[in-house]
Amino acid sequence: MFFSGLISKLHVHGTKRTNHFTIFHRLNHFVTTSSSSVTPLSPQDRNKLLATLLSNCTSLARVRRIHGDIFRSRILDQYPIAFLWNNIMRSYIRHESPLDAIQVYLGMVRSTVLPDRYSLPIVIKAAVQIHDFTLGKELHSVAVRLGFVGDEFCESGFITLYCKAGEFENARKVFDENPERKLGSWNAIIGGLNHAGRANEAVEMFVDMKRSGLEPDDFTMVSVTASCGGLGDLSLAFQLHKCVLQAKTEEKSDIMMLNSLIDMYGKCGRMDLASHIFEEMRQRNVVSWSSMIVGYAANGNTLEALECFRQMREFGVRPNKITFVGVLSACVHGGLVEEGKTYFAMMKSEFELEPGLSHYGCIVDLLSRDGQLKEAKKVVEEMPMKPNVMVWGCLMGGCEKFGDVEMAEWVAPYMVELEPWNDGVYVVLANVYALRGMWKDVERVRKLMKTKKVAKIPAYSYASTTF
Repeated sequence: MFFSGLISKLHVHGTKRTNHFTIFHRLNHFVTTSSSSVTPLSPQDRNKLLATLLSNCTSLARVRRIHGDIFRSRILDQYPIAFLWNNIMRSYIRHESPLDAIQVYLGMVRSTVLPDRYSLPIVIKAAVQIHDFTLGKELHSVAVRLGFVGDEFCESGFITLYCKAGEFENARKVFDENPERKLGSWNAIIGGLNHAGRANEAVEMFVDMKRSGLEPDDFTMVSVTASCGGLGDLSLAFQLHKCVLQAKTEEKSDIMMLNSLIDMYGKCGRMDLASHIFEEMRQRNVVSWSSMIVGYAANGNTLEALECFRQMREFGVRPNKITFVGVLSACVHGGLVEEGKTYFAMMKSEFELEPGLSHYGCIVDLLSRDGQLKEAKKVVEEMPMKPNVMVWGCLMGGCEKFGDVEMAEWVAPYMVELEPWNDGVYVVLANVYALRGMWKDVERVRKLMKTKKVAKIPAYSYASTTF
């Protein structure tokens, strides 16, 4: 009761920042002015209280303010163990600021405070988030020296790190080194393989995990159902659906697993089954609606996708960027140019969402398929980020469809710069020349391909690329 009362008082005083009291001074102030029966806080209790304050922060600015107060009060010097450092790092990670978390870790090391089994998983996560794999490997060496490499959370962190780095042999080596691995390590290897597009291997690992006697949780099922969706294996999907039902618990919400089933059935082409799950859900979130919209769009059900989006807004669910990828993709498949432009503009005007590469790719694809190549070119030129090969490919696909030689010749150099090893742009450019009967130019492109020894990619077409 004393702690909860003290925390509420600190929050009240903390909302109005003054130059007279840091958090440290506030703590001493509230202790000394309390009932005489209350003894002063021990360093351990004080640090627990500060950890609670950090965990209750609702913004990154608030975390930084408390961190600054802690730093200025020199509490970290007075009690040189990892506990409070860990809580500061964890708060930064919670508020999506991995660089701040890494800076705190470096400060801890400079203060000669040894990281513990809780410190390293936090910093590993931060390193993965910013793709600093060099730092991640240094942390692996630290874990080996300190004897934490077999810890469940460190182990799963390093597996994720190496999977993200594309070093699957090292990930598997970490995984295999511990014969008594926990569920977290299985989840890390299955999730890593899934995110890398190695769906078959992810499913095989899931089968091995089941044979080992471990039961999957919601994280396991989300990864393996996503892998199944990538394979489009409906028979496997039915089996995994049963596993999801078995993994459901009363203690935890099942919304994440049910969303993964919607996504899986959508990728397997069974929107009827996805819709059945969606309708039966007691609770839905933005992911539930977005999975339905993306599924309808991917299966060419344009009207269903847009109707689902209308209902989503009617229910007061705020769409996110993934939602709009689905909506714009539906417009592309349905050839709904004006509607697509409206939805693209709606992202900023109504929901304050900045379009990303996928959204620009959709609108360029939509305009290019309709023959509005000059407008598509204008969109590409005004993009706030550098177009990727898929965006250029959509415009090139329109050039091929409508035989626009001038535009194709403008696009081609950009595509060659991005993928000099790919023959796709040369093939499409030759097709544009052929459509206009420019046979000398067709022969010139073919000779250029031989000179540059460009690799031939079977059945590849930029025009067929979708987002």
